[in-house]
Amino acid sequence: MTAAAFEERAAQAAQQPPQPRIDLLLIAGMVESGARVLDVGCGTGELLKLLEEKKNVDGRGVELSQSGVNFCVAKGLSVIQGDADHDLVNYPDQAFDYAILSQTLQATRQPKAVLQELLRIARHVIVSFPNFGHWRIRWQILFKGRMPVTWNLPETWYETPNIHFCTIKDFLELCGAVGAKVERSFALSPYGHPLGTRVPSFLHNLIAQQAVFLLTAKQLRRTEARRQKRRRQ
Repeated sequence: MTAAAFEERAAQAAQQPPQPRIDLLLIAGMVESGARVLDVGCGTGELLKLLEEKKNVDGRGVELSQSGVNFCVAKGLSVIQGDADHDLVNYPDQAFDYAILSQTLQATRQPKAVLQELLRIARHVIVSFPNFGHWRIRWQILFKGRMPVTWNLPETWYETPNIHFCTIKDFLELCGAVGAKVERSFALSPYGHPLGTRVPSFLHNLIAQQAVFLLTAKQLRRTEARRQKRRRQ
């Protein structure tokens, strides 16, 4: 995100009372109180600030843009400048309880490698992303023959930071490829509301504009199960 974009967002925030996005509240609800959290691609720090205030987490952030880092530091957040594609390898195994990648996966150069690193450094991984399989996107490509512009994908193709779009089905396939188990998942409306049971799960890839997944590494789950079994013996 550019410096001008951060300044515009800051000006809007100053004029309006703070009201966390519904999808961020949903993510916060997945995080245990007092947990160690790494927010990768934390932007202006909205989610990290919410977690510190509501869940009393030990929060850390990584943000590519220096403007974003400055914005977060001004809020009193512990955020450093870094690149998810290169810097996650520097963190030790299981350093965090939760690693969060909110609306950032599609902007990484190597999504598979990034997800693998997140599963290594955290017990739980939360990922949210825009669903490129939504019917409006399909309609724009089919009938207009142009890259889509939607509510949650507002930039034109030559300005967007997104380089690896995916659908919900694509992401589920990626989870299988990296050995991630889906603990919970939510398909969201354009405004971040969970679709719930009113929309059958087989339609989520067509109806949902966003998705949120809570993941764990399958190998880690087996290790924890063995530890619990030994405790009971």
